[in-house]
Amino acid sequence: MPAEEDVVDTADVFGLLGDPRRLKLLVALLDGELCVCDLAAVTGMSESATSHALRLLRAHRVVAVRRDGRMAYYRLDDAHVRMLVDLAVAHTEHTDAIHPERSDA
Repeated sequence: MPAEEDVVDTADVFGLLGDPRRLKLLVALLDGELCVCDLAAVTGMSESATSHALRLLRAHRVVAVRRDGRMAYYRLDDAHVRMLVDLAVAHTEHTDAIHPERSDA
């Protein structure tokens, strides 16, 4: 078993991924680096809400930032984050039983 602290830290990452708004940001970043205004436009969030979510994701090293003058460009922090998001989306796309209450049967 991993150390208790590692288990808690891992659960924190899954908690971050569990918020639909933050997950939208991460899915948008699968295609590469984007600025806050573009992320807000793509996800339908306000720039303020987008910035707040990105600060939280950055604090947990899920996203990284690159500054160019006054602009901040965000990207997924590393290949592990990309893999987590890719796998979660792929799992959802091929699994019908996640929300049985939504089925037409």
